[in-house]
Formats: sequence, C-alpha cells, structure tokens
Amino acid sequence: MGYSAIIYYYFIIFYAVFFMGGAIYGTFVPVYLDYIGYSKSEIGILMSLGPFVAIIAQPFWGITSDRARSKNFVLQILFLASIFTMALFPLSRNFYYLIAVITLFTFFQTSTGPISDAITLEYLSETNKSFGPIRMAGTIGYAVMSIIAGWFAQGYIGSIFALNILVMFIAFMIVFKLPVVEGHQFGKERIPIWRLFSNRNLVLLMILNFLIQTTLGFYYTYFPIYFRQIGGSNKLLGLAYFISAMSEIPFLLYADKILKRIGTKGALIGASGVAALRWLIISFIPNAYLVLPFQLLHGLIFIVLYYSMATYINQEVPKELRASGQTMNNLIGMGISRIVGSLLGGFLSDTYGIKAVFFYNSLLAFAVGLIFGYIFFRKIGR
Repeated sequence: MGYSAIIYYYFIIFYAVFFMGGAIYGTFVPVYLDYIGYSKSEIGILMSLGPFVAIIAQPFWGITSDRARSKNFVLQILFLASIFTMALFPLSRNFYYLIAVITLFTFFQTSTGPISDAITLEYLSETNKSFGPIRMAGTIGYAVMSIIAGWFAQGYIGSIFALNILVMFIAFMIVFKLPVVEGHQFGKERIPIWRLFSNRNLVLLMILNFLIQTTLGFYYTYFPIYFRQIGGSNKLLGLAYFISAMSEIPFLLYADKILKRIGTKGALIGASGVAALRWLIISFIPNAYLVLPFQLLHGLIFIVLYYSMATYINQEVPKELRASGQTMNNLIGMGISRIVGSLLGGFLSDTYGIKAVFFYNSLLAFAVGLIFGYIFFRKIGR
C-alpha cells in the first residue's frame, strides 16, 4: 500500500470518528435538557446559543486558519479546547451555567467541521482523489454512534458527555497522522473574508442553503422531543438517526457523478423538494414506528446541501480563502440558520405545537424550491 493510500485511509478513519461526536451532541443534548426539566422554548434558547457564538467564532477561526502556518495546528487547538469545555457540562443544571458552558464549547467546537473539510478537500484536490468515500465514513460513524449513544442514554443520560469526550480525544490524536496543509495567507498579503461575496452564484447558493438548513435546524432540535411525544424511546430515537445517517450513503457513492450531471444548483433545488415532502409527512404521522421509513429521505437533503456547497467552495473560491469560505458557509448554512430554526421554532412550538411547525417548514421548503428554481433556470441559467 502506497503512502497516498495510507493517508487516504487516515482521512477515512478521522471522519468516521469525528462525526461520532456530532451524533452524540446533536441528538442527545436536547433530550438531556428535556430530561432535566427545561421547556421547549428554553431548550430552543440553549440550543440556539451555539449558532449565535458561531457568528463570531467561525469567521475568526477561518481567518486564523488561512493565516496560520498550518491549518492542522489550529484544528488540534479547537479539539483540545472542546474536550475541556465538554467536561464542564454535567457539573451543574443551572440555566445560566449552561448558557456559559454552551457558549464556550461552541466557540471552539463549531469550527472543527469546516476546517476539517478545508484540510481534506485541499489535500484531495492535489491528489485527484474523491471526497465521497471519506465523507461516507463520517456518515457511517454518525449512524453507528447514534445506536451506541442511544443505548448509553437509555441507561443514564449523563453518560453522553463522557462518551463525547472520548470520541473527540481520538479525533484529536488522528490529526497528527494527517498531511500538513498550510495557511496560504501565512507571510503573504492578507485578503479580507468579505471578498467571498463578490461571487454572485455563491451568494445565491448560500441563501438557498440557509433557508433549507433553517428547517433542518428545527428538525435537529425538536425532532428528538417530538419523537418521544409520539411514543419513541431513546433506543428507538438512536435507530431513527441511524437510518437517516445511513440513507446518505447512496448519494455519497455517486456524488461526483450526480453533481457533474445536474450541477450544484440542481442538487440544491432537488434537496428543497425532498425537504418539503419530508416535513409534510412527519407533520401527519402519529406514531414513532411509522416515522422510521421516512428517515430515509434525510439522505437526499442534508448531505446533498453539505457536500454540494463544500465541493463548490473548494473549486470556486481562491485557495487563500478556502478555510474562510468553508467556515463562512458553515456559519450561514448551519449556524445562523440553526438560530432561526431552533429559537423561533421553540416559540412557535410552544404556541402551535411541534407538529404544526413541521407543516409550516414544509410550506417554506416548497416555496424555496419554486422561487430559486425560477431564479436559477429562468434568470441566470445553470
């Protein structure tokens, strides 16, 4: 096995482990907050804190990575700081304490994903290897950990924090094995991050991504709670997320061919249509077991948005701004959108119920698909 093949497998292992952390935090922290007695609107406030912090953190760490001697070193700092702050979570259930801890944790953790993508995609662009299998490893890791964390949470909900610390430490150690990717502004002229927005197509794609990710933000925060309301257990919730994660694999196997055929714009419009259908179905299904088959639709929404935007930025953004581009996209598409989806969704859920808000999300996604379909294919073409 050659050196490049070994490095490729290190990336595969890294993504598998790294995405395990997302399965634990994103799925079971809302369940933990519900377990210790917080209302839906309070959970919405707490879960939206991270995206608020990301407004400052992601551009900061993106710029820092582009200007650092090594993007890898910045990533390792973020992992170590995330591990430390995760250990603080279970020490108190006080609302204001949790505000402080979540704020601190997110300042570091929220940029690990886009900087990992920047390192990976830049290395792959130099070696002509596919990102699909690497990202698929992340999907499998997320799916497997959804089941494992569900078992732990069923026995003792507080165990999710120790499990997350272990996973993040392993990911930190693997970074030592990855090839060093330099910051292309190190020792050179500094390019302002705002130059990204001179690309009109990128701006339009980011807006579309933001709107659909807003509906996903509501899903990630309130689906675990809604799922339990309609009869699901923590173990069954883990299975639901396992199904949704594994549903990403078919797209990832053929992602490059699909994007070459229909383009980034076509892929995002398609994801909007599937999101509209999925939220509509969830709003009408009264039983947790009946929801499980429709978790398969997840593989045509989130991963399509994520993969399409990440690869588009790596191809279209100057190398001096690639880490900044990934973090800015992550901020808008999975940061600010999560604020709106989580915070506004919480207040709407307290007023109208989670079920009704899923229906409203369906209407939003349908409208987004129609409007941007017209903009892309009638006004500016592909």
